[in-house]
Amino acid sequence: MSTQNVIIIGGGMAGLSAALYLARAGLTPFVFAGSPPGGQLMLTSEVENFPGRESILGSELIDVLRKQATKFGTTIIDENVKSVNLVGAGRALPVRNDESPVQHAVESASGKEYSARAIIIATGAKALWMGLPSETRLRGKGVSACATCDGFFFKNKIVAVIGGGDSALEEALTLTKFAKDVVIIHRKMEFRASKIMQERVKKHPHIHLFLNAEVTEFLGEQRVQGLRIKISPSDKSILSKTVSELEALSPALLQTKVEKKDAEYIYSKIVLDGVFVAIGHRPDTDLFKGQIAFDQKGYILTTAMYALAQLKADSQTATVTNNVFDVHYQTMTSALGVFGAGDCVDHVYRQASTAAGMGVQAALDTERWIENPQV
Repeated sequence: MSTQNVIIIGGGMAGLSAALYLARAGLTPFVFAGSPPGGQLMLTSEVENFPGRESILGSELIDVLRKQATKFGTTIIDENVKSVNLVGAGRALPVRNDESPVQHAVESASGKEYSARAIIIATGAKALWMGLPSETRLRGKGVSACATCDGFFFKNKIVAVIGGGDSALEEALTLTKFAKDVVIIHRKMEFRASKIMQERVKKHPHIHLFLNAEVTEFLGEQRVQGLRIKISPSDKSILSKTVSELEALSPALLQTKVEKKDAEYIYSKIVLDGVFVAIGHRPDTDLFKGQIAFDQKGYILTTAMYALAQLKADSQTATVTNNVFDVHYQTMTSALGVFGAGDCVDHVYRQASTAAGMGVQAALDTERWIENPQV
């Protein structure tokens, strides 16, 4: 079994930023970068909001950071992790020292076994997609899952947001800063977003709602050029009225074309320039279930996130009362010597720069943890 100081699970922005700091501290970290490696940035075409870089491809940004971390002594393995065994998960360890350090175990997908005094979890979160072949084909070519990241590229354009929760409505409001018009497409008649968010979007003059509508196809060859949708009015008696309203939008705004209708549905095509899929994210944390504390959505709880939840009296995390959170290490999880960073922890900001910052914080905490022989 190969023994390391630190193993980092995840080769995206958070994991590589942590590796850079730990490598420069002489701790020679091991990074399991995954297969394929790189995280969500590998799905992003152009990044214009990363500090210090006017414009850079997402894949290039990851490549630059990999080379930088490797230069200082990081070992990067482009392989997934099969299993982990976190020693002392969920309970306090009395004392550890340099003669008998805590050793967490990691097994790679190829079956090799490793142990480490500390682990940083930076496995990220994946945007949920609709699963349509046309959506996959046009991802990064007008199809996005982040308005903050990509909204700038749609100045004075017409875009759509797919989804009905707070995140979708937030995305729509963000996009109004750039786009000429924003269409929210939701498959139900009622949003599941908070009342205040609903009021904001319904009052906004440049946001248009297509409810009870289902996207059936993303249109375009090299770039997004439109959507094909199927609309099911909740009251069939207003079917004809809905057709008229849709067609009335055509000349002024959305170039909506009703292709056909039957007793149940209106089949329509919308001409637009971009689509933002906002149906949720899923943290990539299944590997650690039963060993560290999560919130109700499956995001990893660190000391800082747990404390914040307690201050807010968050019912989602208030039930987590028996786990150990060391107040000296803000990025530590409920397992001693195991730290969390990036989008597997953060379900609010989800930006490359914030993930990098969290990776740095986790690295600094990890360095202090390894140097301190007392718990």
